[in-house]
Amino acid sequence: MAESETQGTYPPLPENISSVQPGGGICYQIELAWGRWRRFYLRTFRGGYVERLASLRKGDLAGAPHEILDPRDLKYCENLCSAHWLSVDDPFKWRDRLPFARWGLAELQIMGWPLLAMIGFLLWLGCWWQWLAVVPAVILVLIIYFFRDPVREIPADPAAIVSPADGTIAEVTELDHYDFFDGPAMRIGIFLSIFNVHVNRAPRAARVVDMHYKPGEFLNALNPESALRNEYMWIGMEEIDHPEQKLAVRAISGLIARRIVCTLRPGKEVQRGEKFGMIKLGSRTELILPRDAVEVTTAVGDRVLAGSTILARYR
Repeated sequence: MAESETQGTYPPLPENISSVQPGGGICYQIELAWGRWRRFYLRTFRGGYVERLASLRKGDLAGAPHEILDPRDLKYCENLCSAHWLSVDDPFKWRDRLPFARWGLAELQIMGWPLLAMIGFLLWLGCWWQWLAVVPAVILVLIIYFFRDPVREIPADPAAIVSPADGTIAEVTELDHYDFFDGPAMRIGIFLSIFNVHVNRAPRAARVVDMHYKPGEFLNALNPESALRNEYMWIGMEEIDHPEQKLAVRAISGLIARRIVCTLRPGKEVQRGEKFGMIKLGSRTELILPRDAVEVTTAVGDRVLAGSTILARYR
């Protein structure tokens, strides 16, 4: 079991969640192909390294779709098996300290290096060609800006429920009945533009008890129909200290955003403000809370930050 998991009886991960990014994607396929070549190289030329990392590995490899030689191999399948390395034994833990989302590092390189080469080539040509370098330079800056992952200060208020995403509050709606709570609920919808940080964070210290992934369309996240028809990942949680208190988060794809990343699985625990995934490009995230147990402290139009902005408090 991973450090953040506990024993218990929970439903299995749905069959259509075959990785932390079940929607796939071109960059995803490229990174998986690179992983196969990297593992071949390590097995062939770095046998001592492979043996040392295997001796330090914790947990179980059952469920992994490929060989797990070092922590990089867990990037897209950490929700499928319990294999992991302690922080002190992870030679790639430094990547978590980069100011960029770890799930976007491949996209940064796959798209960034060709753009950088194009900028250099146009500048080398000189004359009026160098002015054309502005176009790939702007695109490169936007890509880097999109995948940023700034440090967030997590509120200490024990009753606080923090935002699971950056963006603008687009909806605060009362629901007469929500099956997961078996009672009335409050739904807080957050719209993420392409200029927002897209990393998702846990609203509370909670344990995942159920998950659903629905492939779907990619309507504009501002369209109310997108909440029903678009691809989404639904996560049901219970409070670690008070299991009777439940909440849910739903990450919904948008017109441009077509890749939802979620590292969670039933039984896993997260701390308030802990990162658990991201949505790549503009999209929507919903926080659903039991209506009678909370007091909502945000309103439509408010700008919020994941992990820092308090959206509600338990009464």
